[in-house]
Amino acid sequence: MRRRTFLTSAAAVAALPRALSAAEPGNFPVTRTEAEWKAMLSEQEYDVMREMGTERAFTSPLNDIKADGIFHCKGCDQAVYSSETKFDSGTGWPSFYEALPDSVGTQSDRSFFMVRTEVHCDRCGSHLGHIFDDGPEPTGKRHCINGVSLTFTEA
Repeated sequence: MRRRTFLTSAAAVAALPRALSAAEPGNFPVTRTEAEWKAMLSEQEYDVMREMGTERAFTSPLNDIKADGIFHCKGCDQAVYSSETKFDSGTGWPSFYEALPDSVGTQSDRSFFMVRTEVHCDRCGSHLGHIFDDGPEPTGKRHCINGVSLTFTEA
């Protein structure tokens, strides 16, 4: 009986919708209604940026950018990452070892039966990706970022 209870509980938890923890309106200087976000973003962008989804690996053209420049949040155009901190992590997502100062926020993400560090734009709350402790020096961090959350401006 315990096994059945455990399996039923696990299935119920897995069926819960993803939390909009980073994207709750009112917590950030730039806010929009759900309708405004949906009007300005594609379905995939909305899923990733507002519902904490993830784009498929190796699908973002930003993953291949080698030029000097700045990556901006697609939700509010805030500069969030410099090409100087970008590196090829081999994971299939644009990766950086450090964000620009005062541009991102983090919080614990306990979805999918694991604990990760979620990273979001600190101006509009848009979900950008996750931070892991397997990056290069000098920080040892890997900001694994969804390309659909960013735009790139060449220097």
